[in-house]
Amino acid sequence: MEKAAQLSREAAEIRKDIIEMIHHAGSGHSGGSLSAAEIVTCLYGGVMRQDSADPLNKNRDRFILSKGHAAPLLYSVLSRHGYIDREELKTLRRIGSRLQGHPNRELIPGIELSTGSLGMGISAGLGMALAGKLTGRDYRVYVLCGDGELDEGQNWEAFMAMSKWRPENLTVIIDYNQVQLDGNAGDIMPMRDLEAKIGAFGLKTITCDGHDTEELLKAFEEAREAGEPAVIIAKTIKGKGVSFMEGKHIWHGKAIGEDEYQQAMKELDIEGEA
Repeated sequence: MEKAAQLSREAAEIRKDIIEMIHHAGSGHSGGSLSAAEIVTCLYGGVMRQDSADPLNKNRDRFILSKGHAAPLLYSVLSRHGYIDREELKTLRRIGSRLQGHPNRELIPGIELSTGSLGMGISAGLGMALAGKLTGRDYRVYVLCGDGELDEGQNWEAFMAMSKWRPENLTVIIDYNQVQLDGNAGDIMPMRDLEAKIGAFGLKTITCDGHDTEELLKAFEEAREAGEPAVIIAKTIKGKGVSFMEGKHIWHGKAIGEDEYQQAMKELDIEGEA
């Protein structure tokens, strides 16, 4: 599938952007940005209806980055779709920059919700989806949250409300990398069978490889055709693409030194050629 292959190559380039930005800034969240690269790349490049020339079109699809600390990923994708200039990526986390550590909808076109306080995204996405139904709009809403973020009880209230109101234009994606800020998610707050838990709310669940763009595109299509709200559990690897970051919680938000930067970029160059 040529489209999937193209998106896979783009995700590899986005990973390099993420490392460049965080190294240049001297701070930022690499692990969770790298793990979700294919997810967000597929949404913007193969799924969502959006146009940087008309970012407030009432019929645009909406994307909410509930795990707002993965802002470097979102900024890279927005730059590749014309929302911001690619040169601006170098200003990540600098004083006066629009590219703050967490996305701010008041500063950057294409950002639907200012996020950072974890747990808000599904609730806000549900409200947007219901608003679309009430006003007769045909847009869809996509919310990306982290699995560590599911420690926040508000998410489970939102799942209950999704089950009650059942907006078919809402899809939630869980970046299921099983690692969070200070350890393995299963040690900090065990989720056990996440698919069964969400399914118990009466919600459609779809599980896929979150690094396989072909699987992701199929999952998004299945969610669209479901006729009900869907939750995609995308199995990923924290720090994907950089060997010394993969699966390591210390790389949730650790600064990238010069030697680490050189090694990471070398590995990502090889990944992009594969």
